[in-house]
Amino acid sequence: MRDEVIVLGDSGHAKVCIELLRDMGYRVAYCVGVSGAQRCLDLPVLQGDDHLIRLRAEGFKLAFVAIGVNAVRSRIASLADARGFELVNAISPRANVSPSAKFGKGIAIMAGAVINADATIESLSIVNTGASIDHDCSIGEAVHIAPGCSLAGNVTVGAGSFLGVGCKVIPEIIIGRNVTVGAGAVVIRDLPDNISAIGVPARPLIRRV
Repeated sequence: MRDEVIVLGDSGHAKVCIELLRDMGYRVAYCVGVSGAQRCLDLPVLQGDDHLIRLRAEGFKLAFVAIGVNAVRSRIASLADARGFELVNAISPRANVSPSAKFGKGIAIMAGAVINADATIESLSIVNTGASIDHDCSIGEAVHIAPGCSLAGNVTVGAGSFLGVGCKVIPEIIIGRNVTVGAGAVVIRDLPDNISAIGVPARPLIRRV
């Protein structure tokens, strides 16, 4: 098996993840993308998911899905898994990570992030630059915690949710699945599945007809 990583994605988020992987000691061989770009940082970009079959046949097995949009990241991860790839984690050495924290596969933890005791980060989630996840938090699959967010202890965030830049969440809050919390919001009450919430304190958006 070849030990280089294939990065799926070729955006700015992919650039950050490539540097995280390199900081961890991985070598990255290619990006696979659909944007039409020829290079991402110094790496060649192979256009189209069809390249995954060939790369797997050539002995590549390690992959990382570097796509910021939760639903797309999940879909591409399923495709990579079906092709026989193993997802690695991209965790910055400049993040402060508790030894008792628990991680799934294919997660990204950026520089300056803090993950405290007994927190759980499920597969395909992103804890972005300078975000903090306090003790006993549970972050579901394919969640994106944006830069500068602060989650107090015992917070639960359901799968597929997105917490915008600079959000704050008080202790014991439960945020449902596929929830979007706007930038700078302060969450002081539980939020149900499949809503968007904004403001201080955060309130669900009211759809106007």
